[in-house]
Amino acid sequence: MNGLLFTFLSIPIIATLLPFLPFNHWAVRIFDFPRLQIAILNFLCLVIGWIVLPEPRWLLVILQLLNLICMGYQIWEILAYTRLTRPQVLQYQGDRDQRSISLLTTNVLTPNRQVHKLLSLIEQWQPDVVLTLETDQWWEEKLSSLEDHYPYTVKIPLDNLYGMHLYSCLPLRNTEIRHWVQEDIPSIYTEACLPSGEWIHLYCLHPMPPTPTESATSTQRDAELLLVGQEISDNNQSVLVFGDLNDVAWSTTSRLFQKTSGLLDPRVGRGLYSTFHAKYPFLRWPLDHIYHSNDFMMREIHVLSDIGSDHFPVYGCFQYHPSVEVAQPEPEVEESDHELAQEKIAEAEPEKKVIEEKY
Repeated sequence: MNGLLFTFLSIPIIATLLPFLPFNHWAVRIFDFPRLQIAILNFLCLVIGWIVLPEPRWLLVILQLLNLICMGYQIWEILAYTRLTRPQVLQYQGDRDQRSISLLTTNVLTPNRQVHKLLSLIEQWQPDVVLTLETDQWWEEKLSSLEDHYPYTVKIPLDNLYGMHLYSCLPLRNTEIRHWVQEDIPSIYTEACLPSGEWIHLYCLHPMPPTPTESATSTQRDAELLLVGQEISDNNQSVLVFGDLNDVAWSTTSRLFQKTSGLLDPRVGRGLYSTFHAKYPFLRWPLDHIYHSNDFMMREIHVLSDIGSDHFPVYGCFQYHPSVEVAQPEPEVEESDHELAQEKIAEAEPEKKVIEEKY
């Protein structure tokens, strides 16, 4: 009995320590995701351990101390995504104008057939830009009615769970379909014209996650995110990056992406905005993201209602406001951050294929 209890008390400790290992295998990297869930397990272990009081007591004290430390660490890791932290992006209070832009991004889940729920949300929220992920030919046909209001489109129907469709009521130019790391994993780069006549840059991403059924490691996902971040840093543009990044905002890679790209996260100081898994409330964390350059301000961001997918859609509305750059600086970056990013990119270099298609 004591052996089983001590094993149970050790599980959240092991789950906390595994991400410190310098390995990209999914069995290690998966523990970057459930920080809140692990913290709750740490707390339960603290309560159960002191209620049961197994022998030997010295081992219990050690495990409980470790659980307490691990719980504190897990909470610290996600603390930025609570209202206990100062927002990274300032709130814009004025009315919508010609410098406002709204977008909706959603992973629809290819076999999902509840397209009416998505269309209803789009009609309700009226975003300027809609990005759908995991969309195949069936989804393309069912979403064709959107083109009456969204005449500017980029369509990549695929049957491999990495199809992607972009619908915009804003004019697009210089559109490219990118394959940053793997030939069968597309992304979209384009420029969108705000009603004010100013052009901004959009990156739509859906890298492959580290899972036993898709990729054994996070190498390709990490490389794609960091390659995008590197390009953004080099070009110093007004940018929105959004999609299902298959990573959580507090992971080492996501933080490195933010530092090297200079992008801001509107969720910091506001909330977790968890989008996956839609069917299991306890196993839920933020996989769908919107990042932007520091010349945008926050209007609103919401996780929307269920559309039959394993992801919830995300809606964000932002205000292009270049003068705000002095009030919300980019994340601090050191030379060691750029070096680490280059190392991670180099790990995927043998498979790297960048294909750009003018659309």
